[in-house]
Amino acid sequence: MPVNQRAGKQFIWILTAFGIGGMLLLVDSKMYNIFAYFIYTAAMLLLLVTIFVATDIKGSRSWLVLGPISFQPAELAKVATALALSKFMSSYNYKLKNWRDLIPLGMFVFLPFALIILQKETGSALVFVAFLLMFYREGMNGIVLLIGTFAIVLFVIIIRFSIVPIQGDRGTLGMLLAMFIIVAAQVIYAIFVARNRKEAFLAITGTVIIAAASYIVNIWFRINYNYIAIFTVLASCVYWIVIEMINRYKKYWLIVALSIGSVLFCFSSDYLFEKVLQPHQQIRIKVLLNMEDDLTGAGYNVNQSKIAIGSGGFWGKGFLNGTQTKLKYVPEQDTDFIFCTVGEEHGFWGSTLVLAIYWLFLMRLLRIAERQREVFNRVYAYCVASIFFFHLTINIGMVLGIMPVIGIPLPFFSYGGSSLWGFTVLLFILLRLDASRLERLR
Repeated sequence: MPVNQRAGKQFIWILTAFGIGGMLLLVDSKMYNIFAYFIYTAAMLLLLVTIFVATDIKGSRSWLVLGPISFQPAELAKVATALALSKFMSSYNYKLKNWRDLIPLGMFVFLPFALIILQKETGSALVFVAFLLMFYREGMNGIVLLIGTFAIVLFVIIIRFSIVPIQGDRGTLGMLLAMFIIVAAQVIYAIFVARNRKEAFLAITGTVIIAAASYIVNIWFRINYNYIAIFTVLASCVYWIVIEMINRYKKYWLIVALSIGSVLFCFSSDYLFEKVLQPHQQIRIKVLLNMEDDLTGAGYNVNQSKIAIGSGGFWGKGFLNGTQTKLKYVPEQDTDFIFCTVGEEHGFWGSTLVLAIYWLFLMRLLRIAERQREVFNRVYAYCVASIFFFHLTINIGMVLGIMPVIGIPLPFFSYGGSSLWGFTVLLFILLRLDASRLERLR
């Protein structure tokens, strides 16, 4: 498609986005609450229909083509899920205090996530993870975010270092590091949560003794260090169970359950990587972790993006003067990789300015969220802030090569009507809800 034609279409989408925003501001704010579940149901049905009727575009069946217009229902699903969560969490006497309160919220998020995964649109599906940030603000235990982060760390370590043998193929560095991190987490838990340094010291001592004994035994007998590491974690779990039975400190059961779950997760990481992820997703992760150097294949986009950003220097090459972008060396440079165009043409100062504007934008969203008097409005505002934060972090991170390439747009920057309309609807509904707060104050 010629550049001028793309620019013309984007201009039309911008005009229609303003029209959509204007109409949303005219709607009574109560309607968003009243019809939240109806909008959510309609969006889920649309996602379901999309699986069967959408055309295959680059391996994904997530776009509905209506004449000259292509629309991605996943963008509408973000808005619908935010409204549904806001309505449910604003229901009478609802409090997010325990695990059972989290189950219905998880179902609201999991349904669109699963339907979008079936469309083979992993990037759009992962955006729904952003709702965890809103859950945390509304009272979810921080242990959930901690467990998620811990799982990511273990997954990366297992995948990255499972191919590194130890002492003549007597184990793998990945499994040893993973088990060491689990034991370290147990010790940190004992010191800072249970506040018992003596028990933590005994756990460290036991771990060191087992490690030293296994190394000495390996001088005469061949022992797989992976089994020793796993045995050490299980032995430490038995130790904490004994401490629990003696001291009646119930929270030790939590660290035992998490430790055993972490061991099982480490065993399943290879299966998840090889069987669940698509081949193109596997190669992207390998490139990100420096396991493969595929500069002409999966790593081409990121490599060219980093070259473009680096060549911009401090001041940049000037508007439309970027060689990497102008000569089309960077694929998707006006959609997913548009930030590299900013870096090459406007340099460090231009990139910093764009990031500063986004930061001010996010701070403004958080301020709007905090000043809401109604739970529905506050929850929705934090949903919007979480979605924008996720998009910004992942998109800019993947352009810089520090995040996996999952293909999500940069808000209000990337080319495309669906994403522009989706972000517009998210933002203007929030503006209408915030305006209703002022109307009630009068």
